[in-house]
Amino acid sequence: MKETAPPPKRAAILLPWDKSAARLSVASRSAEARLAEAVGLAASIGLVVVHEHVFITRSVTPATLFGKGQVEMARAALADAQVDVAVVDASLTPVQQRNLETAWGVKVIDRTGLILDIFGARARTREGALQVELAHLEYQRSRLVRSWTHLERQRGGFGFLGGPGETQIEADRRLIGDRITRLRLELEDVRRTRGLHRGARKKVPYPVVALVGYTNAGKSTLFNALTGAEVMAQDQLFATLDPTMRAILLPSGRQIILSDTVGFISDLPTELVAAFRATLEEVAEADVLLHVRDVAHPDAQAQAADVRAVLNRMAKDGTLDENWQDRTLEVLNKADLLGGVGNVIQGEGIAVSALTGEGLERLRAGIDARLAARMEVLEMELPVSDGARIAWLYRNGEVLARADGEELVKLRVRMTAADKARFARL
Repeated sequence: MKETAPPPKRAAILLPWDKSAARLSVASRSAEARLAEAVGLAASIGLVVVHEHVFITRSVTPATLFGKGQVEMARAALADAQVDVAVVDASLTPVQQRNLETAWGVKVIDRTGLILDIFGARARTREGALQVELAHLEYQRSRLVRSWTHLERQRGGFGFLGGPGETQIEADRRLIGDRITRLRLELEDVRRTRGLHRGARKKVPYPVVALVGYTNAGKSTLFNALTGAEVMAQDQLFATLDPTMRAILLPSGRQIILSDTVGFISDLPTELVAAFRATLEEVAEADVLLHVRDVAHPDAQAQAADVRAVLNRMAKDGTLDENWQDRTLEVLNKADLLGGVGNVIQGEGIAVSALTGEGLERLRAGIDARLAARMEVLEMELPVSDGARIAWLYRNGEVLARADGEELVKLRVRMTAADKARFARL
């Protein structure tokens, strides 16, 4: 007999919205835009959203987050819509999550849990799977706190003997802690392997250009357009989790390595920032960062602020250097949705359409110029017979001018400080 797939789960998106806090936020956005993003997150993992609502909150209720009347209103709406899972687009404490599940009679997950589930479904490589599992376990460990009160009735001891409920918590916490320790060791191996790969690339060496940006800003589509690769690119949140690299040629003839990375999102769970350290180090090591923005999105400015906030957080904890903005190039993507590159207010950014290819030549030239700004221009004379070193300069530098004499070749070459040191050792 054929196995029939279970029907998709019916979901409700509930957004607690504090107007005053939203106005004070650096990345100010509307409640409608935040709700639409949450709906997109839920849909990207296969949930069918049958109900969505914004609850205006003026103060946080410690037990349930929502007020008593709001909890009752939501309970009736969830029952009418026959909802299987309620997604609260906020961070819930373990107690709040348990109390809401009791009050509503459905499974409740918060924003962090939803994003973790998406990451778990999308990870393809061993590294990605390890990172997601670590983030899941860190999150689950926090859920154990005071969430086993249904066992407290079995308590039979006194003094230091807490009874079966406490024993169960400790057993689970120990198992999770042991697995977290093993995962961190495995990820440390991944980090060392990546370090070896980066070391090998530095010996080649090719500059690394990393794509960063808000999720669904079109990074993978841009990656495919620039490299001719076929990385999965879909109009959904977090379509890409595992980093991909390809070599491409710039107009100057310089070869670079382009890296596609995981997208960022507002209120990115701290568990994910920590777990994806190995992946984010690819961003930290890049010579140029391309901040890809969906310029047609109504919340484009807020999304850009969220990305910068994550990068600043990485700079604060030492993962990224503090001068990362000096090597960042703003890429204003999806210009086709605004009628073309000519309709985009570009400023210091470069408007492109990864879908149609408009503006890509200017982007390639912009990457070239940004790399050139980090290089030195040297003038040197080499014997005509020294073909090996002359060829090396053509392979690893950018020869700007050449004058051939009878005995000497005069060259004007642009190269990185690292290449200059390597050439000196030849």
